[in-house]
Amino acid sequence: MPAYEPSAFPDVRDQVALYEATDGREGGTLEGRPVIILTSLGVRTGSLRKTPLMRIEHEGAYIVVASYGGAPQHPDWYHNLVAEPRVTIQDGPEVKEMTARETTGAEKDRLWRLAEAAWPHFPAYRATAGPREIPLLILEPRLSPSGFPGHSHR
Repeated sequence: MPAYEPSAFPDVRDQVALYEATDGREGGTLEGRPVIILTSLGVRTGSLRKTPLMRIEHEGAYIVVASYGGAPQHPDWYHNLVAEPRVTIQDGPEVKEMTARETTGAEKDRLWRLAEAAWPHFPAYRATAGPREIPLLILEPRLSPSGFPGHSHR
C-alpha cells in the first residue's frame, strides 16, 4: 500500500491537512473560491501525493488545470496523472474515485471558458507560461472499483 508523502511546500501541506481534518469546512478555498483535494500516485516516488486544486465541477466531472501559476514547466501532479490516471478527489466531505484524461481541440477550448470563469487568474497564467501550452484535464467518475491499493483520501 503506498504511503502518503506530504508536500514539500508548507502552504500546500497545511491546507491539505486542514481540509481533510474538517471535510473541507476549513482550508476549502483559495481567494474565496472552492478547492478540491486531488490524490494521485507520485510517478517518481511511488507515494500518494495530495494537491489542492480549483473546484471546477461540470456535469458530474471535474476540470483541473495544470497551470502551475503560469510557470514554464508542468506541475508534478500533471505528470502523476499522465502516468497513472486513476485518482481520488475530496470535494468537501465526499471522496470520489475518478479517472483523468487530457483534453484537446474543441473540447479543451470549451472547457477553458468554464475554467477561466471559475478562476480569473488562468488567462494571465496562460500568457506567462511562455511556449508551454497549459494542459487541461477532466476527471471523470470511475464506474468500477479502482483496484488501486491504498488509494484513499486519508
